[in-house]
Amino acid sequence: MGKFSQRSTEKELMDDLNCSGDELLQTLRELRTINKWLGGNYVTTSGLKNIFKARPQDSYAVADIGCGGGDMIRVMDEWAKIQKKHVNFTGIDANRNIIDLARVRLADLPKVAWKVQNVFNPDFSDEKVDISTCTLFTHHFTDSELVGLLTTLQSKSRLGIVINDLHRHWFAFYSIKILTSVFSKSEMVRNDASLSVLRSFSRKDWERILLQAGIANFRISWNWAFRWQVIILF
Repeated sequence: MGKFSQRSTEKELMDDLNCSGDELLQTLRELRTINKWLGGNYVTTSGLKNIFKARPQDSYAVADIGCGGGDMIRVMDEWAKIQKKHVNFTGIDANRNIIDLARVRLADLPKVAWKVQNVFNPDFSDEKVDISTCTLFTHHFTDSELVGLLTTLQSKSRLGIVINDLHRHWFAFYSIKILTSVFSKSEMVRNDASLSVLRSFSRKDWERILLQAGIANFRISWNWAFRWQVIILF
């Protein structure tokens, strides 16, 4: 069986919840550039558009789970303003260092709420939102952990969930490995970028995990560059 036949369980450097400092700053800068130029941000905003259309209301509360440095919240906020949608955003991450950094980076968006929370804490789903978004977050977990995470997000989210994550594919793996080895200045990016692909998903992986979590109303679509969009509606 080849390395692409099933999900890797090897941990990434970014999985260390205490990671901080210049290496983290450089990593977040490079990830923002990668997502911008490879078009991955669209996968999340188009998912929001689909839920807004299916579940229209005057305003929405959106929680970005595993928000990192806040780049996707900025993208979603700019998109929502163009769409003339009133959206209140909350950024949630288990790494306090990253949340502190996000507060500084998005200081011009004072209405964004920031929370240091672990998705596996029992009280995580106590505070409800309309929509939960996960961008390049779900591949950090094993299948069984994901079933638990999705069960929790069902309790937390009133309208739906948008997942944007990678397609486990040989071309995606070797392409990002070559690009980061040539252009990246971050050891974390050089290690984690290609490993993220190995930890990511096939369509069958998603179908199996969603069904194990008791989710039947979902849509999976493939997007460039090697991204899965999973939309779950309640």
